[in-house]
Amino acid sequence: MIKGNTGKLIERARVDAGLSQRALADRTGISQPTLSRIISGDRAAKMPELVVIAWATGRTVAQLTGTQTVANRAQCAARATNGSEMDGMRQALLHFLELDDYLAEQAIPTAI
Repeated sequence: MIKGNTGKLIERARVDAGLSQRALADRTGISQPTLSRIISGDRAAKMPELVVIAWATGRTVAQLTGTQTVANRAQCAARATNGSEMDGMRQALLHFLELDDYLAEQAIPTAI
């Protein structure tokens, strides 16, 4: 479970995404009361909750937890042939890289 400044960072991400707490709860499957407790700091967020909140708000887990981001360390170059936007591809890549980074920190092997 991750606590600290996370609630404030989640609240900022929610507001920036233009979502109400109810809309974020609906998008994530986290109950609105639980989401409210996470935002207020009364309850620590679990990693699976952080992952779905990150996807729903367009942020990364590292951005929601205030930890050093993979984005600061990752360089990428891509070319899309399906009309995808570079920002969207970068965000998707960063989500996967952060998950891989988290799993490595927890000594959980990943399959290639």
